[in-house]
Amino acid sequence: MLGKIVLSGTEIKNNFFLQESSFFKKNHLFGFEQDLQNYIKQDKAIACLSSGTAAIHLALILAGVTKNDEVICQSFTFSASANPIVYQGAQPVFIDSEKETWNMCPIALEKAIKNRKEFGKKPKAIIVVHLYGIPANMEAITSIAKKYNISLIEDAAEALGSSYKNQKCGTFGDFGILSLNGNKIITTSGGGALVCATEKDKQKAVFLATQARDEAPHYQHSQIGYNYRMSNVLAGIGRGQMEVLDKNVALRRKNNEFYQKLFKGVKGITVFKEPSQDYFSNHWLSCVIIDASVTRFTNEDLRLHLEKDNIESRPLWKPMHLQPVFKDCLYFGTQVAETLFEKGLCLPSGSNLTDADRDRIENSIRSCLVSSI
Repeated sequence: MLGKIVLSGTEIKNNFFLQESSFFKKNHLFGFEQDLQNYIKQDKAIACLSSGTAAIHLALILAGVTKNDEVICQSFTFSASANPIVYQGAQPVFIDSEKETWNMCPIALEKAIKNRKEFGKKPKAIIVVHLYGIPANMEAITSIAKKYNISLIEDAAEALGSSYKNQKCGTFGDFGILSLNGNKIITTSGGGALVCATEKDKQKAVFLATQARDEAPHYQHSQIGYNYRMSNVLAGIGRGQMEVLDKNVALRRKNNEFYQKLFKGVKGITVFKEPSQDYFSNHWLSCVIIDASVTRFTNEDLRLHLEKDNIESRPLWKPMHLQPVFKDCLYFGTQVAETLFEKGLCLPSGSNLTDADRDRIENSIRSCLVSSI
């Protein structure tokens, strides 16, 4: 027979703390998910996770992607858009960009689907990306996905706050991906979210993200799970960050307007911006394309010039079909993505840039322009 257990004051306090911590964990995490749902203004269910990459991985699982399946993916993107395809033992099929948005080309997309169907390999899912905060042509892409009955995964990791035809990015596909990494428009240091079309999909995602533990008094697992759930601390940070999201979007857009004004009338340099009023970008990063045959300097020349003045800039994403790890994958399109990589540059775009910072950037860029004459 067990004896009576007497807890000391400290033990009682610690025991209460554990219960209290569990209570607030539930409220912070669910509260942050509700904050995001309210922001996107769509009837969606959101699961907050450890990263945007984890969200893509779970989206592929929920879409039924398994070993030897094929998944169509935008080539001009960061590797995190494509890596989870391989986690599932599936094969990426890469698609070129269109010139207007730099995102997935609908023409090349449909060509790829028709080709794979001819070979008896209908793709299981499509991953489209809203690059640098500019929305993809979602009207055309969602139409194609529905036409061929293929799950659409919308990687909006760079596009929280962006919208297409007044609908928030991340809400068009069967699944949407958000990132809250340290370099994004708002951050929880590390984190992400999966936007689901139904509550059932969300609950399945949460189940998989918490080690797929079956309902039982003991630890029982009938399928493989993952440690992908967002922590209480990060969710609390996220709730605070939601209060500055619109402000940060406005600041990033201000940076883009600064570059548009700076390069206005400069031949050979084009600032990346929305192609029409249907598109609203958070301008997560402001980028330019440099035609060296006109400017007499390349994107790399400008990058090195800025670096001498202790100003960071970076080349655009190297397309996935050019990456050594994906060299054997299929690719459909022309050379739009390759040209963007060869000629493009990401300029300083942080929400915390001051007028003094912009003055220093302008002086450095103008000195580069003058020296090239």
